[in-house]
Amino acid sequence: MDDLHSLNEAINKRAGRKLLPSIAVSLTILGLVFGLLELKPILFAVLVLAAVILGLREINHAYGIGGITIPNLPLALGAVVLATATWFGGVSGLAVATAFVIPNVMVLLLVMTPVDFVKRSTAAAFSLFYIPFLAGFIILLAKGDDPVGRILILVVLVACNDTFAYIFGVLFGKHYLAPHISPKKTWEGLIGSVLACTIGASLVFEFWFNKHWYLGALLGLMGVATATFGDLIESAMKRDLHIKDMGAILPGHGGILDRIDSVLFTGPTVWFVLELIKHFKL
Repeated sequence: MDDLHSLNEAINKRAGRKLLPSIAVSLTILGLVFGLLELKPILFAVLVLAAVILGLREINHAYGIGGITIPNLPLALGAVVLATATWFGGVSGLAVATAFVIPNVMVLLLVMTPVDFVKRSTAAAFSLFYIPFLAGFIILLAKGDDPVGRILILVVLVACNDTFAYIFGVLFGKHYLAPHISPKKTWEGLIGSVLACTIGASLVFEFWFNKHWYLGALLGLMGVATATFGDLIESAMKRDLHIKDMGAILPGHGGILDRIDSVLFTGPTVWFVLELIKHFKL
């Protein structure tokens, strides 16, 4: 038992967090996601909205550490409006709702107090765009034909990127990708992500969508870029605000945003590519 405990501690130290709870949480989230999609896609949309509201609370708490105070309620209400408009109005609903919500939240912040208005309104607008707007495309993926397959390709891209970037980084990592932003990311890890994402997406396109494998490979390359930059942007935010994790709600992961940062950036790309394929009948 002591040997197993020592081995577990060594793995946790190398991973930078508790690995076994992290795996358990990931499997639970996957079961919940695909279970709700099979049961009723609108329930999945509600799950996305819940994650968005929790993510907004996390980023708002982080702002507070940085000296920027914004009430949670307007952001949460804005997220509800965006999610509802997206589900019932599609991409047009998402666009119009965003154009409606952000100015109204800014006006509300001004009415509350003009002190630090630029900081507060900019932070609020960024939060609404970064989380509920980008998450709207995940809801759009669940609205189309074959919602399970459309969410599956998103999950495959993000999972392959995160998992194989870590594996290749641990085994071969020597050259740091962005040491001033995320000190653990390496070019070797990026290579692992490219290989895994292109192969994984190609297999999904070939055997699930019955589409040309090379379309999946192209989406895989795009997914590596979006997932990696999504993670780097959240890392830059945390470094700027001097925090390690956005929260602690998910054991082994940190906060909701620590788990969905790559998903938020990759969702719009997946939706756009699938729409292009549908439009041009590729």
